[in-house]
Amino acid sequence: MTAPLVLAGCGKMGGALLEGWIERGVEASSIIIVEPNANIAADMTARHGVTAVASPDEIEDAIGGGAAPDAVIFAVKPQVMDGVAPAYARFSGHGGVFLSIAAGKTIAYFQEKLGGEAAIVRCMPNTPAAVRRGITVACPNRLVTPDQQRRCHELLEAVGEVAWIDEEELLDAVTAVSGSGPAYVFLLAECLAQAGVDAGLSEDLARRLAQATVSGSGELMRQSSKTPEVLRLNVTSPGGTTAEALKVLMADKGLRALMTEAVAAAARRARELAD
Repeated sequence: MTAPLVLAGCGKMGGALLEGWIERGVEASSIIIVEPNANIAADMTARHGVTAVASPDEIEDAIGGGAAPDAVIFAVKPQVMDGVAPAYARFSGHGGVFLSIAAGKTIAYFQEKLGGEAAIVRCMPNTPAAVRRGITVACPNRLVTPDQQRRCHELLEAVGEVAWIDEEELLDAVTAVSGSGPAYVFLLAECLAQAGVDAGLSEDLARRLAQATVSGSGELMRQSSKTPEVLRLNVTSPGGTTAEALKVLMADKGLRALMTEAVAAAARRARELAD
């Protein structure tokens, strides 16, 4: 085995990435997962044929031949990163790239843990990656080469769309919009269903209507070349029922104002977590 991918952590997001890579044709024999949970490791090995080790100390033995990883992907929870990242510093400066999906952990943080020669990409994915419909925004440090950036793009694209930014501080806004965004959409479906119940529908029918409406509208928006604003106007007949509802939702203290406030609060919290 030469220049493998090393996936540190195989929880929900790490598992989604792994499955996306396998579906994209990445050879299982080229992937090493570092997962201390023996049950998860055994499951990933059985399902996908990847090599699993319990500790980063075992990576060289798994690789064989002394080759360094092509890429190390950090997919562990931010609160345990202090105990994880330093063990990979020995791979810095050997042509590989470090890719982190850990919220709140900055490029400067990883430079401190991995050393000044580390090529680092910090990114923010979101949970629709589980169905290959996520979107990830990534930011490289100055040591990331064009080839390494393309490599990271390929790895992230396995679970959805990818966008790049040069200003790392914008990742706080990205976190607030797309990282946390699925929760906002789920809340919309939850509230729409409850409003249907309040209007007299059964809970089951109201839930089905809300979920199908939200997911169907999302798919329509994805497939359409029109903006969300145009799609909204297309379904809003002057003087009709939709227009009446939108008077409430688009009032001065309606949905737009609440969403702006919510995103600002999430971005503020993202900045706090990075300190």
